[in-house]
Parts: sequence; C-alpha cells; structure tokens
Amino acid sequence: MHSESRTLIFVYGTLKRGFCRSHHLAGQTFLEAACTIPGYTMYDCGEYPGLVVNPTDGVCIQGELWSVNGPGIAILDEVEGVAENWFSRQQIELQHPAIPETVQAYYFEGDVTRLPVYGDNWCKGF
Repeated sequence: MHSESRTLIFVYGTLKRGFCRSHHLAGQTFLEAACTIPGYTMYDCGEYPGLVVNPTDGVCIQGELWSVNGPGIAILDEVEGVAENWFSRQQIELQHPAIPETVQAYYFEGDVTRLPVYGDNWCKGF
C-alpha cells in the first residue's frame, strides 16, 4: 500500500486558522500550535506578514503546524507566490513541538529595510 507524501508546514500569518487565507488549508491536517526557536523576525507587509531569518536579534514566532499533502503544497506555493519569488519555502526550526521531522515555512523574499517589525504573533486580518 502506497502512503501519500505529506509535508510539515509551519504557518504564522494569514494561513492560520480563522484568518483570511486559512481556506487554502481545507482538507489538510492541523497538528497543533507551534513556535520557532529564537532566530526569526516577522515584518508587517500590510495585509500579510513576512518572515525572515535573523539569528542575531530574532525572536520565537508563534504559529501553527500543519501536515499538508502534495496537491496542498502546490496550492500554498501558488498562494505564497513562490514562482514569482515573493516567498520561498524552506526549512524552519521549531522550539515547540520538538519533533525530529523536517518542517518548512514560507520566508519573505522582498526588501524589509523599510518595513516595520511586527512582533511574534500575527493577529491582523481575521
């Protein structure tokens, strides 16, 4: 029996449950609330947040851990503008839950020099 390939995805903004893009995760599996290790900064891009790696001054980012199938990943890549280089899907390190599997997240690829730092928990755009 062939099992379906799934990817663990950490979401931290508009894809979280109850937010404006959460419907793109319909049919996927919510696992639990999660937070990263200190080492990331979330910027306010207006309608959505942008996450970047910041090992020097970064904080723990609050979000959710999801298990997403292949077709779901294709949808998320499209929504996040991966082909247009708006975001890139790469590995992220979680503090909670502590799991051995690789987890991925969408990182902002734009210029953040003029964007305000948002904090650790996106709550705009319900």
